[in-house]
Amino acid sequence: MENILVVFITTLLFATVINVTLKRFQLPTILGYIASGMIISHLFGLTGEESRELEILAEFGIVFLMFTIGLEFSINHLKSMKKEVFLYGSLQLFITGLVLTLLGYLLLDFDLKLAIVLGFAFALSSTAIVLKMLEEKNLIHSGFGRVAVGVLIFQDLAVIPILLMISIFTTKDHSIALLLIETLLGASFLFFVIFVGGKRFLDRTLSWILQSQSEEIFLISILLIVVSSAFIADVLGFSHSLGAFLAGMTIAETKFRYRVEADLVPFRDILLGVFFVTIGMGIDLKVAFENIHIILPLLILVLLIKAAILFFIIRPFAQSRTALKSALALFEVGEFALVIIALALHGALMSERVAQIATVMVVLSMIITPFVLKNIKGIADRFFIEPEIDLQKISSAGYQDHLIIIGYGDLGQMLAEKFKKMGLSFIILEHDIRLVEKGLADGQPIYLANAAQKAVLEAFNITESLAVLVAIDNPKKLRLICENIASFGKNINSIVKVKNRSHEEIIKELKISHIVNESEKMASVMMEEAVKCRL
Repeated sequence: MENILVVFITTLLFATVINVTLKRFQLPTILGYIASGMIISHLFGLTGEESRELEILAEFGIVFLMFTIGLEFSINHLKSMKKEVFLYGSLQLFITGLVLTLLGYLLLDFDLKLAIVLGFAFALSSTAIVLKMLEEKNLIHSGFGRVAVGVLIFQDLAVIPILLMISIFTTKDHSIALLLIETLLGASFLFFVIFVGGKRFLDRTLSWILQSQSEEIFLISILLIVVSSAFIADVLGFSHSLGAFLAGMTIAETKFRYRVEADLVPFRDILLGVFFVTIGMGIDLKVAFENIHIILPLLILVLLIKAAILFFIIRPFAQSRTALKSALALFEVGEFALVIIALALHGALMSERVAQIATVMVVLSMIITPFVLKNIKGIADRFFIEPEIDLQKISSAGYQDHLIIIGYGDLGQMLAEKFKKMGLSFIILEHDIRLVEKGLADGQPIYLANAAQKAVLEAFNITESLAVLVAIDNPKKLRLICENIASFGKNINSIVKVKNRSHEEIIKELKISHIVNESEKMASVMMEEAVKCRL
């Protein structure tokens, strides 16, 4: 017990010091946790019970991550993403899995069963890293973020048949047909108990718990739901994370979704940190250095194959830039591959040496990923220039006494509808191809253009416009666009929406005519409504 406490305290110390240092260089904490795990493993020689106990705790990091993903994707949301999940996801997994299987079987001379297991394990990407980075950078709902999330959801669902495949390859006492029937019955029962059954009583149960007016009891009840769902899934032979995902989707259908999400984020992030520590602990540096001449070429080959396959899957349906960003976001090998490798080793499908080499490859790919995601825009710029409109043609149109809406999010769409009903002349500038396509489908005068570029605003004759309305949320882009507007002089009638005072401070010194603070306006409206209620 004392040894475990010493290990725990030392891990926290290294993780804190390393992550504070990394944050100064704007590097993700994931790297700090992995580095801490490697140091602790080497320092204490953790190969026994201490390591396994931490791994059990770390698995709950993935469980809570999958639960919060489920919260984001209700059935209706999942239906709206059917192309990203079921088309892109299925094509990515099956094609990549088959190509990597052939690579292992023909090039590396693996046994066919081992080649299939490793091929489909390496086809998976890292849900933990990619979603955490996308959330931190507010890119979940970007064009490539939407693709990445959809593919990751399909991959997480596909873990079930992959685990079943390992069971089939290692089973000796049961027939394959019986195993398939048991799995199908178990999956049906799991879905019915957690989603169908849970949907009926969760709303009432959580409402009853809230009558206690105790935040602590409410949080305990949510933890009970998550852990119980994970346990039920495990008993039925599925992964803990699938049960948590279904529980999240169930709560997403209730009115408690956002409250639950806010309460559980700290738990999820802490446990994910433990998960990445255990990944670092799993690296045998001796084996890694002895086989580095094998690991690096194979890793590069796998990453290139994964990226190329996903790029060519997405390209017919989206911009080249979006396809490239999606491919770069998902080219790594994910954390579930480590689980599959461990199970395959336990089932005698692979040797200890192959398992260690595969583990190091997975971890190295995960270490590379944050750097790629951090610089994904710059990398995409090197290959594909962002598409822009024909500015010369636009200039010749001679826009005058018109309104310019920058951004076609929810606010931009409402403004466009109101101006359209009033019969006013307006144009919309949007930088997200998905929103541009929506605008065109809505019959709006929308253009794919970067409003932070001076030539764009010149082409749309900003100096002769009635007003420029900026309706975007990203504070960095907001600043760039406002700087561009201000460069045309103080005679431009500019109206900019900001979310809060900190966003307002970012553009306060610029020559903006009107700044609408969303938080202040909402506070005023709520105060007026409260006074009316009292009267």
